[in-house]
Amino acid sequence: MILMLKQLIERFVTPLRLMLWICLTSTVLMSVARADEVIQVQVKEPYIEFHSGPAGGFPVIHVAEKDEWITVLKRRTNWFKVETNKGLQGWIKQQALHLTLSSTGQAVKLADGSFDSFAQRNIEFGALGGSFEGVPAMTVFADWIATENLSAGVSISQALGDLSENQFFLVRVQHSAFPEWQLSPYVTLGAGQIRTTPRANLVQSGDEARTSDILAAGLGVRYYLGQNFILKLEYQHLQALTNRDENEDLEQWQLGFAVFF
Repeated sequence: MILMLKQLIERFVTPLRLMLWICLTSTVLMSVARADEVIQVQVKEPYIEFHSGPAGGFPVIHVAEKDEWITVLKRRTNWFKVETNKGLQGWIKQQALHLTLSSTGQAVKLADGSFDSFAQRNIEFGALGGSFEGVPAMTVFADWIATENLSAGVSISQALGDLSENQFFLVRVQHSAFPEWQLSPYVTLGAGQIRTTPRANLVQSGDEARTSDILAAGLGVRYYLGQNFILKLEYQHLQALTNRDENEDLEQWQLGFAVFF
């Protein structure tokens, strides 16, 4: 029984491993890149106060004057450890950092995990679970945010039923008419391929695995939870373009989470 369960789990996750590896690798690389990045900013207000620790209760130990350059060393929640060109270090709150200019002369504006930072996101990774034609299914996806209304991405799904196993991928575009809403509906269009593999007992009876092109249209709603997390509920209608006399209509419901950067 344990061996059968292990084999079932391995069959379910195998086609999703590549997508998960891409998501995790991208996240790690972006984190490393951010960790290695050195940011220097110039004070544009009369002064900025340096605290001895990352909270307002810590005393002010230094003041950086207007036009002075400071280097951002690290972040702790909404506080930043900084250093002047003279080697003096301290902590400043995020609002104070917004009172500086970047090396290109632009006002500094940092994402803080709020809904405003959600509107400025570039990439989403996520996983969804649900039902595909009445059988359990799982999807992983990655989306690139082109504009506040449009995004493009790819998804990989797998569904295991008693009669067959379905694996399919889609390249999709998504449109959100009200991106400024915390609870916002969206529509999707996509195309890809689906591979249907009969279970072992059906293979012996003569049924063979087949691959078909698919078209997809969907409706969904996403809810901004907080920090960098989103909750998504989605319905998709898919049409498999088979070699038979009629195409095959399929339905998928799914619910899951996404993280954005």
